[in-house]
Amino acid sequence: MQYLAHWPEYFQVLESPSGEIMGYIMGKAEGTGEQWHGHVTALSVAPEFRRLGLAGKLMNGLEEISERKRCYFVDLFVRVSNKVAVAMYEKLGYSVYRRVLEYYSGEVDEDAFDMRKALSRDKDKKSVIPLPHPVRPDELD
Repeated sequence: MQYLAHWPEYFQVLESPSGEIMGYIMGKAEGTGEQWHGHVTALSVAPEFRRLGLAGKLMNGLEEISERKRCYFVDLFVRVSNKVAVAMYEKLGYSVYRRVLEYYSGEVDEDAFDMRKALSRDKDKKSVIPLPHPVRPDELD
């Protein structure tokens, strides 16, 4: 609820004509200076509504909000093993900025990709130049 209270414009829900929730996205804007960016906190599309372009529509909406807020880029974290999601984000123009070691905890900890897409304010695309080495969660800025 804290996210919704602070960044209501970053919450979008897609509903079918019959009232079913087809998908949603949650995000926020954060950072300072050239690190001012939009962040995708969660994106989900119900299985029966996948492969219809809904994730792209939700992502585009979040990117437009981030553009209006004069962000430099949009970022998100995704499990390295989630090849389908990684490929989808790449198709939407995102690239791997860095690998975050053991970002996801569980029975077996798993690395994440920090994926980014530069927005129009980042004219030189500095925000998406990949880091040459992985980082740990405590090193995230």
